[in-house]
Amino acid sequence: MPLSLLATALFLIFTLSYATLCAASPFGRCRKCDGLGFALRYDRKGKPKRGKHCRRCDGHGIRIRKGRHLYNLWARTYRNGTR
Repeated sequence: MPLSLLATALFLIFTLSYATLCAASPFGRCRKCDGLGFALRYDRKGKPKRGKHCRRCDGHGIRIRKGRHLYNLWARTYRNGTR
């Protein structure tokens, strides 16, 4: 019994923390380009140069978090359903 109570409490804390993070900062860095908006290329000397435009984030370097995306879908459905 205490183990399931602990697991439930940890799950609740994690969920509330992620919801707070999504509310405070709805965008995160793009994982493909690491927030730069483009891929890094290196010349023959090893010096980094600007590479191709990132297609995942469209060159902005940020992406919407999954939790915020789900909230936006829910809010849009609720808003359209109550009209």
